[in-house]
Amino acid sequence: MFIDILKKEKHSKEDLIELLSAKDKDQELLFEYAEKVRLEHTGNKVYLRGLIELSNICAKNCFYCGIRRSNSHVHRYDLSDEEVFSAAKYAYEQKYGSLVIQCGELTSKKFTDRIARLLKGIKEISNDDMRVTLSMGEQSPDVFKEWQEAGAHRYLVRIESSNRGLYEKIHPKDELHSYDKRLQSLKDLRAAGFQVGTGVMIGLPFQTLDDLASDLIFMRDIDIHMVGMGPYLEHHDTPLYQYKDILLPQNERFELSLKMVAILRIIMKDINIAATTAMQTIHPHGRMMAIKAGANVFMPNITPGEAREDYNLYENKPGTDKSPEDYLKSVEERISKIGYHLAIGEMGDSLHYLRGKDKFTN
Repeated sequence: MFIDILKKEKHSKEDLIELLSAKDKDQELLFEYAEKVRLEHTGNKVYLRGLIELSNICAKNCFYCGIRRSNSHVHRYDLSDEEVFSAAKYAYEQKYGSLVIQCGELTSKKFTDRIARLLKGIKEISNDDMRVTLSMGEQSPDVFKEWQEAGAHRYLVRIESSNRGLYEKIHPKDELHSYDKRLQSLKDLRAAGFQVGTGVMIGLPFQTLDDLASDLIFMRDIDIHMVGMGPYLEHHDTPLYQYKDILLPQNERFELSLKMVAILRIIMKDINIAATTAMQTIHPHGRMMAIKAGANVFMPNITPGEAREDYNLYENKPGTDKSPEDYLKSVEERISKIGYHLAIGEMGDSLHYLRGKDKFTN
């Protein structure tokens, strides 16, 4: 029976494919069971992460991304240090407990030195009382260590697909887009002492349920601390857009993403899982539905408004015409309505990390 698969201690790939194939009552049962696991192991708290999109300048040319280097239609921007510090100050005063800073992937010394400087400034602004997550792609072990010592606590490197063949279909085949380097970054981050995160895109062209089941096993086997994943959303200024006609309909990609969140919660009970913006792009209540399915992190965008419009990894990214204060209040109300509590002022470290389940070796 379906419930017997849900209750297993260790799931095989075949089990995961069956869970991913769930429809109707079985799908409802999957979400209900994932919520039960989430409440038992991480409680009803939803942790806040104030999201700062530092820059859309990127050295990479990934086939799916709207801010890829070769897209000449992008209006490029780079926030000033003052804008970053202002956003960090706002997050600290509003008791966010945590920041996420993401940007295009760059590796120059000028860039890496700047990030270290920003981290030290944020540490000073917050009296070292906020966690900082970085999402800035592959860097050298020395840079990871420098950033960790400067004040970063968590780092997200999305593998995008754990299937090497699929990874190579959605990236150029060169040293700058190496699957092995991506994987090595996750190991280097662990060695540097970070809480380590990864994630995948769901509903990519050429992707199968077998691939997604393998992604879940990959995240379980590397013993990840936190995950950000969501539906693949096409962008017309990217090479992958040519395959738009073979994609699953967006509503199916959304449902599949909810199932991925639910299954991951069941197999990795105490990690942090983000309710990602891409979920809301497809469904107006997408992030709330992700929370009900097992996610426990919400990331309001606190990037200055004029820059926020230009960080378009995909099309139709949701924005808000509310002030940051009004938006936060509305988020708190929506989360309360579905029976959860917005954890104002809490750093929200991964319980999986804190419990020391650290098995990822070089």
